[in-house]
Amino acid sequence: MLIVTFVLVLWYGGLFFQSFFLHRYAAHQVFTMSKTMEKIAFILTWIFQGSSYLSAYGYGIMHRMHHAYTDTEKDPHSPSHDPNMFAMMWKTKNTYQDINNQRIFIDDRFTKNVPQWKSFDLFAGSRFSRLLWITGYILFFAFFATAWWQWLLLPITFLMAPIHGVIINWFGHIYGYVNYKMKNTSKNLFRFDFLMMGEGYHNNHHKHASRANFGVKWYEIDITYLIIKLLNTFGVIQLKPIKLKNLK
Repeated sequence: MLIVTFVLVLWYGGLFFQSFFLHRYAAHQVFTMSKTMEKIAFILTWIFQGSSYLSAYGYGIMHRMHHAYTDTEKDPHSPSHDPNMFAMMWKTKNTYQDINNQRIFIDDRFTKNVPQWKSFDLFAGSRFSRLLWITGYILFFAFFATAWWQWLLLPITFLMAPIHGVIINWFGHIYGYVNYKMKNTSKNLFRFDFLMMGEGYHNNHHKHASRANFGVKWYEIDITYLIIKLLNTFGVIQLKPIKLKNLK
């Protein structure tokens, strides 16, 4: 079961840093951290996302655009304007690359205080880095796989971040329940989000985008937020106080 454990570590490790660092810090800045901790977060994001590493700069800007243009033609990823999840993923990839390579004009409101480490991103997002991780994953499976079906998990290790993205940005706008009626299709995927560590409370998040805790109901436990609270308690990060309205 070493292979299954390995994939689960990559799944939840990569998901945590996508949610904690790329989403809640880079895009929404619900907490602050020192520059040293920020660089450590960059490196840990690279380690856990591996071949599917996402730049905090590209992700942060693109996610802010998603909130500003949700379910319109300007939305970088919306089931309302893409025929299938693969078309949406391709559009997302192109938008992300255009942002990172500065091929499109970006309004200043989307770039304000988004963390960027250009030299590291140049390496971590390079083909060399991605191929290095892919080679490492294949070798790990070659040494430790004990059954043919375990090899079916290998593609997941290659595409971990895009898989996380499509679960929220496609399925999280089609399936689930809503706590808040809004002018978009965002939904909560699970009543207890065991799979996406709180990211599945997508309707809640669209209603309260600057709220660190994505859960609202008593049963909507946001696992990432619990870790954030712990890091805040130990002074690793500093949560920002936020006044909230209409949380009932």
